[in-house]
Amino acid sequence: MRPTLLNNPLLRFILYGFANISLFLLGWKIQGKIPKIKKFILVAAPHSSNWDFIFFLLIIFKFQIPVHWMGKDSMFIWPFKRLLKYLGGIPINRAQKGNNVAVMVEAINQADRLIITIAPSGTRKDATHWKTGFYQIAKQTQIPIVCGFLDYKLKTGGIGPMIFPTNDMDADIQTIKAFYKNKRGRYWDKSHGRTNHL
Repeated sequence: MRPTLLNNPLLRFILYGFANISLFLLGWKIQGKIPKIKKFILVAAPHSSNWDFIFFLLIIFKFQIPVHWMGKDSMFIWPFKRLLKYLGGIPINRAQKGNNVAVMVEAINQADRLIITIAPSGTRKDATHWKTGFYQIAKQTQIPIVCGFLDYKLKTGGIGPMIFPTNDMDADIQTIKAFYKNKRGRYWDKSHGRTNHL
C-alpha cells in the first residue's frame, strides 16, 4: 500500500490542527481511543450521506491514523483521483466481490502495519443489510474489528469497541449490531434500517 498523507509528520500535524478546528466549529465531539495494535479493520458506520466521508476523514485526521479505505471505483476520477489515493483510498470494483476480499486479505498478510477502513453498507442508498466482506477479511487475517461511528443526533463520533472474530459469525454480528443500534446517521431511516439488517 502506498503511504498516505498522514505518513508525513508535517502534514499529519497540519491535518490534526485542521480537524480539531473544524470539529470545534461544527460542534462535534470525538470519543474513544485508537487501539495500540498494528493491524485492524476500522468500520465506518452508519453511512447515509456524503457528509459521512468528510466527518470520518476529520476523525482520522484527529486520531492521526494512517488508514487506507475501500471506496467504489467511480469515486476515483480526475481531478480527485490522486488526492483520494494519497488520503488512503483504494478503488474497489463492486462487481468483483469475492476478489476484493482476497486482495485485501493478501495485502494485510504481507504488511507490517495496515489499518483498513470499510463502510459495510457500501452505499448511501437504501440497503436491506450490511455486506459482510469486512468481517470475512478480519476473520481470514485474524485481526480485530474496531467500531468507528458517527451519531448525528448527539454530534459525536469516534472509536468504539474492538471485536475479535470468533467461530460464531452470527454472535459476533449481533455484538456489532448492538453497538450501532442507537447511532443515528444523517438520514435516520437509511442508517437505522441497515444496522437492523446486518
